[in-house]
Formats: sequence, structure tokens, C-alpha cells
Amino acid sequence: MQHRINTGVLIVGAGPVGLSLAMDLTRRGVRVMLVEMRAAGEPPSVRCNHVSARTMETFRRLGIARTVRDAGLPADYPNDVAFRTAATGVEMARIPIPCRAERYWAKDGPDTWWPTPEPPHRINQIYLEPVLFARAAATPGLRILNRTRVFDCKQCEDGVLAIAEDLDSRESFQISARYVIGCDGAHSDIRHKIGVRLSGDATVIQVQSTYIHAPDLLGMMPSRAWAVECLNPRSWGLMFAIDGRERWLIHNFLPAVDRDRGIREILGVGPSFAFKILGQEDWTGRRMIADRFRDRRIFLCGDAAHIWVPFAGYGMNAGIADAMNLSWMMAGVIKGWADPALLGAYEIERRPITDQVSRHAMATSLARTSQRQRTIPVTIEQPGPEGDAVRARIGREAYDINVGQFCCGGLNFGYFYEDSPIIAYDGEPAPAYDIYEFRQSTVPGCRTPHLWLRDGRSLYDVLGSDFTLLRFDPKVEISALVNAAAHRGVPIAVVEVDADEAPALYPHKLLLSRPDQHVAWRGDRPPEDPLALVDQVRGVPTGS
Repeated sequence: MQHRINTGVLIVGAGPVGLSLAMDLTRRGVRVMLVEMRAAGEPPSVRCNHVSARTMETFRRLGIARTVRDAGLPADYPNDVAFRTAATGVEMARIPIPCRAERYWAKDGPDTWWPTPEPPHRINQIYLEPVLFARAAATPGLRILNRTRVFDCKQCEDGVLAIAEDLDSRESFQISARYVIGCDGAHSDIRHKIGVRLSGDATVIQVQSTYIHAPDLLGMMPSRAWAVECLNPRSWGLMFAIDGRERWLIHNFLPAVDRDRGIREILGVGPSFAFKILGQEDWTGRRMIADRFRDRRIFLCGDAAHIWVPFAGYGMNAGIADAMNLSWMMAGVIKGWADPALLGAYEIERRPITDQVSRHAMATSLARTSQRQRTIPVTIEQPGPEGDAVRARIGREAYDINVGQFCCGGLNFGYFYEDSPIIAYDGEPAPAYDIYEFRQSTVPGCRTPHLWLRDGRSLYDVLGSDFTLLRFDPKVEISALVNAAAHRGVPIAVVEVDADEAPALYPHKLLLSRPDQHVAWRGDRPPEDPLALVDQVRGVPTGS
């Protein structure tokens, strides 16, 4: 007879999305089991290179932002994006992005103006994931099973029975959980088990990726940069610095039969230049979204729910945003203060955002492809005034096309939830945003605007872990709303806001911020029926 393990939530897949979700659920008091087919310590793929500001805010709440920020490239290594005729060729333009040593105080450039306590961080997944795994493994209440595969799930009224296999011993066993969450990537077994389909654009771009060790390359380049896009008549590639010294990831967007030749043309080096291939992969950029993010007690997060071209760095980061949206809802239901119907809001909120964000990323991909499809003049590599003019023109084009995806303030902070049953809208439309620009807003559904308090702390550092009622006028009586939350068992903190920016950012005297830092409600006084508002935000269906 198979032995059985009991848990609150079973998460399948221990990549960055699954690890972040597991840690957040655990800090909310939920027992979690995390299963992963790889061995503990087995290195991940080198695909992801960018942690967005919103994700860094999540890591700040989890207490690991500093550890994450201290990993990756050397502290003084520029995070700039350079555009060159080749990695070792002539530079045409540059997007300035501060190194991590200057990240908190730098104020110049397109990547430094954002209202957040945690700016973005450029770090490859091979450095990020071990940090997340180490913290997760040390978290009480969180159990990780490596070299384990879940190959079947059976749902019943009050839970899910998963059948798992130890990939080393080949022994099978059962895991009983209230909910299962598939964070198992683009080829998700969980997605297939619940019959969910992907639809969208199956082929956007073909990419040939190669991870190389080239200790002599940095000394041959005109300057250091985190990313270098290379454009010349023969090749088109994007290269990322992995360790800031001798390891690089090269994406060839004009895949050649001869991988070695394609790499050398992107680097701008001859046949005698020595490098070693550490890993390689040919892949297709897609824009595919699941038709459902849920089947009863089984949910999908991250690449299991959506796949898109990784421009704007929003693959992993969108997955972690999914996880933070689902985590507080699921914890509320398990702990008993939320109605089970609350979980229906996960797909209602996240699926439209996935579609919006992926279209922004796809637009960048198409613009980049369009630029490359136009003939690159042979004079781009020619010395002198004629070559200078061509390089200046193409450099300007490349900067304008790419500054949004590498400095994507709008994708981080501009998106909002509309038509959600758990948000109390008041008729004012949310401000529009694009990949780069946005405006902070208290319109319900938007991200709770960030500001710095007069004592120097971030507003986000004083928010409660669940709901927070922000009060901007201490004379406003709030006991009716606080008592209504207490009557329903909904955890709510009260924060008296003292900040110079508050009058400009917060036009109302009260604001209810959700656990995921989105606005649930705002007003100048508590609503006439405080219990009705509390019931709405905790997911009680209208009319119940």
C-alpha cells in the first residue's frame, strides 16, 4: 500500500515561481510541500537575466532582497545595454542602467525614476535560484522533495490526491493536499492533466542560444555592459554578461546551421579566438496563454499558464506576480477568513493582465525584427563620416525600440485589475500605461502608490502582511470598518500615513490596500455598509 503525506498546498515545480509562492504561502501560515524533478543543487537554465522591480518588492517582503541583490554580477559592473556592430566592434548607442553598487541612489537615466523601494536587479537565474532555494529549504513549515515527479492528480470535494514517484528509488507514494498549484513550466504536466490548452501566436521568433566560456572576450570589448545587441549585415544577436568576467549567454536571432560561425560573427572575432560552449539550446519565442488558469482545486502559475517571447524580461517576473496574487487568496481560504469563491478572482484578474503584458512584449519583438529585416548597410562597419552617420541612425532606432523593454516602468507599475468581483470600483477609470510610462493612481485595482514616509521608511515596509487600511486624516472615524473586518475575521492593519507626497498621490482620506499591494477600496469615510465591503474583498458572492 502506498504511503501518504498530508499537506495544505502542494506546489509542483521549484523554479523561481514555485519557490517564491511556497515561501509566501508559508509565511502566511500555510503548510506547503514543494516537489521538483531536479536534484537539490542541480543548476538551473541560464535563461532568465532580469528581476523586475515588482519582483524585488516581493523579495523584500520575503526578507531576501539584500541577499538577491548581492548575488550575480560584480557590484561595479555596469548594467547598461550597448548597441554595437559586434560585441568587440563599434558602439552605436547605449541605455545607461546603474550597477548594483549605485542602484539605490542613482537618479539619472531611464531606469532610475521609478517609485519603489526596490529597483530592478540584473542577475542570471543560475545565481538567483540558489538564493531562493536555500531560503526555502530553511523555512519552517515548507517541505521540499527533490527528484520527485507528480504524474497524476485526483480531485474530490475537499482536496486533491496526487500520485508521485521518487525518481531515484522508483517508489510511488501519495500526497494529499487541499490545493495543487502547477509551477512546472512551459511543458507543464499539471496543465496537461487538467486538460488546459494554450492558444495564441505559436511562433514569433526563432532563437539559437549558446552559453560560452570566453576568458579573453572582456578585454577585447570597447567597454563593459550587461547586455550587448550586435547588428551588422551578417548577424543579429544579443549577448548577456553572466558573471562579469568570462561567461556569456549569446542569443542568435538569425540562426545559422553553423553555430560556431554565428557566434563568431556576433562577437566580431576570427577563427583563432578560443571559447568553450557550456550549454546550448534552440528555441521558439511564442505568445501563448492558457484558456483557463484553474480546474477546481488545481491552479496554474507562471509558464504553466502563459508563454511569451521573453522581451521586457517578463516571463519569470509575470509568473511571480501570478504567485503573489494567488498566494494571499489561497491562504485566506485555508485559514478560514475568506470565502472559497475568492479563488475565482485569480483567473479573472491575472489572465487579462497576462494578455496585456504579453502584447507589449510582443510589440517590442516585432519592432526589433522589423528593424533587422530592413537591410543593414555594409557601411555600418566602415570608418569615417559615412559610417558614423549610418551608425548614429541605427543606434537611435535601436535605443528607441529597446529602451522600453529594458526599462519597463509601465509593465512593472502600470497594470491594473478591472472587472474583478473583489474590488470596490467607484467609476473613475484607471490611467492608461504603456511598456515604459505610467502614472501612480489610487483608482481601485491599481497598485497601491508608493511613497516615502517622513521618517525615511518605505510605505511598503509598514503595510501589514494582509489587508491594510491607510488613513491620511487622523480625524476620520474608522472603527466601523475595523470592527466589520474583525467580525468577519479578516486580518487588517491600520497605518497612519505621514508623508510629504501623500496629498498629491492620495486624494482620498482612506484607502484599503490588499495583501498584494493593489487598491481594494478608497473613500473619505467608511462605507455605509462596512460589512458589505469586507464581504466583497473576502470573496463572498453578491447576494449570498
